[in-house]
Amino acid sequence: MWRKSSRSGGEGDCVEVAGFADSVGVRDTKDRQGPSLSFDPASWTRFVAATRTGRFDNLT
Repeated sequence: MWRKSSRSGGEGDCVEVAGFADSVGVRDTKDRQGPSLSFDPASWTRFVAATRTGRFDNLT
């Protein structure tokens, strides 16, 4: 089941996330029939943790 990210803004820059048996999927809300990315659960957990700590803020 896909769900909209709680961090997606109201400007149309939304993503959806789905947990599957052996992966986590991410797709663009505006293009639900388009491509999606797939991550193993451990990598996704590390990415979310790094995002929460601000590791990717202000990257140029």
